Amino acid sequence: MTLQLDILESLGIAIIALILGSSLKDKISFLKTFFIPSPVVGGLIVSIFVLILKQTKIATIEFDKVLQDFFMNIFFTAIGLSASFAMLKKSGFLGIKLALAIIILLPLQNLIGVGLAKIFGINPLHGIAMGSTSMTGGIGSAISFGKIMESMGAESNISIGVAAATFGLLAGSLVGGPTARRLIAKNSLLSRGSLSKGSFADIKSLTNQKTLTKAIVIIGLSAFLGTFINKILAKTGLNFPYYVGCQFGGLIVRNIYDYFKKPLDMDNIDLVGNISLSLFLSLALINLNISAILGLAGPMLVILLCQGIFIAIYTSLVTFNLLGRDYDAAVMVAGHCGVGLGQTPNAMANMEAIIEEKGPADVAMFIFPIVLAIAVNFTNPIVITFFINHFA
Repeated sequence: MTLQLDILESLGIAIIALILGSSLKDKISFLKTFFIPSPVVGGLIVSIFVLILKQTKIATIEFDKVLQDFFMNIFFTAIGLSASFAMLKKSGFLGIKLALAIIILLPLQNLIGVGLAKIFGINPLHGIAMGSTSMTGGIGSAISFGKIMESMGAESNISIGVAAATFGLLAGSLVGGPTARRLIAKNSLLSRGSLSKGSFADIKSLTNQKTLTKAIVIIGLSAFLGTFINKILAKTGLNFPYYVGCQFGGLIVRNIYDYFKKPLDMDNIDLVGNISLSLFLSLALINLNISAILGLAGPMLVILLCQGIFIAIYTSLVTFNLLGRDYDAAVMVAGHCGVGLGQTPNAMANMEAIIEEKGPADVAMFIFPIVLAIAVNFTNPIVITFFINHFA
């Protein structure tokens, strides 16, 4: 029996997962100590329950995915609205350093995948599928490049890439928090508070129907502007995720406000954005294909575990030191772990979980998503293509 849930039914299950995760996080100190996001906790439990129903042939549950993409785009629009160029000036060359840390990781992930694939006697193209193709690129990248590698003789490459990306979606949320926590504790790092406090760009306000409606209107119009930006980006021939246009739409609107010295209510905008992030993650995690992870062969599991261990070491030694060894650097380490194994929302959820516990990290929250969108989407396809052509 197959149960196809509609939009509201899927949203209802996602909300239940979010409530469950939040409740368990309050009661289980481990989850709070290691910054495991509440949607990940609840979503994983629901996805396991769904797997049990499927394996026992009681029912196969299929969730509607429309709202999943919607909430992701709303969240990144809100992130774009926090992107003030005035704040960018305060960061100096930090964005360039972060881009280097992200770009350097890409070929290293592929070298690990290819190297271990050869040791296990696996087609090296499968190693690339378990490298930056799926780890940093995500499921969409795994499918797109998987078709190319299958045409070169790498059978079931798409399935391998999707399974690896699915594994990474979970691992990205589990590795980032603990890695950042260790750095924060070891180096006695503290939040510097909000850098934008008291400036003309942000104002403090109460949350009521009027202010919340205004925030939703600004986010909605910024996302609308982003749809046109996406059409322009599509003409470049590069495969940009849809949220990138929304993010840049928010960036443009924010800096128009700054230019005319108009106050922007970031408290309510952040509130809408954070709620959207939680709901997106809940929807994504209840859709998690646990059976794909359980179906991984031994060599694949070893390769993916090595990727997880490597990124924890790499971000601790390279990313953290390159970004200045301060609190914002530690927060960006959590983000880099999240996206280096999972997807961009994993990164932002990891960072939000730490900020919720340890305090604001304005520089990290501004720089990371913008640099990430540019660095990954411009360079990862080039790196993957190089490795495919070399090892085909």
